[in-house]
Amino acid sequence: MPSEAFPAPLANRVRRVATDRPWVWITLGWRDMMANRAISLTLGAALTVFGWVLALLLFEIGSTWAILPMTAGFFILAPLLAAPLYETSRRMELGLPTTLADAVQGFRRPGTQIAMMGVVLLLVHLFWVRVAGLLFALFFGTVGIPSLDRLPLVMLQSDALVPFLVVGTGFGFLLAAGTFAIAAVSLPMLVDQEVSFLEAVTISIQAVLENWQAMALWAGLIVLFTGLALVPFFLGLVLVLPLVGHATWHAYRDMVVR
Repeated sequence: MPSEAFPAPLANRVRRVATDRPWVWITLGWRDMMANRAISLTLGAALTVFGWVLALLLFEIGSTWAILPMTAGFFILAPLLAAPLYETSRRMELGLPTTLADAVQGFRRPGTQIAMMGVVLLLVHLFWVRVAGLLFALFFGTVGIPSLDRLPLVMLQSDALVPFLVVGTGFGFLLAAGTFAIAAVSLPMLVDQEVSFLEAVTISIQAVLENWQAMALWAGLIVLFTGLALVPFFLGLVLVLPLVGHATWHAYRDMVVR
């Protein structure tokens, strides 16, 4: 694993890529996933089960309104949870055999910096859930929250639905765009190199800004694939999570100079 800090100035660390390059990342991600099916699908299944458990807990405590913002918040935490997938692709690139135990080591290199990045993403996620709750209360009130099966109908019949969607979507888009910029390549970079999370975030933001067209396509593909995967009650995440995780490694390798 490369261990040098920054062999080149920050300004020289980012490569320009073609706008359609995300399709190549998806292709390479699929190759990595198929070459490591047991590891990739196990990790995807574990995160899918976690989604089921979380949704069940929210349903049991009567916080059905929180299921949607918590699901949306998944996009914020997903780059961190994919660290074992980055490690799997890293080891595959080096020609090293990989076990599930090897893949999990992705969280530990360098562990402190990844933990700090995780804290940042978790705080962003909690902030989003809190704001979503406040917006729901502001537009729909806090008394008599309907059951999950009635919630969509109640919202559709409310005059507050359109302003709620406009404000919520607008705020969510800004928060998601900022989170995407700081996490797009910072997590695989932390798995691959001994750098601080601030340096990795700086490079990630620079990569997004200098390749904004390709990254806009990449963000759209992530949202599309993940959104479709969530429809059958998270089942599609078993495939989509490892695919996007492995592809993100190749996005990092394409855009960042070691």
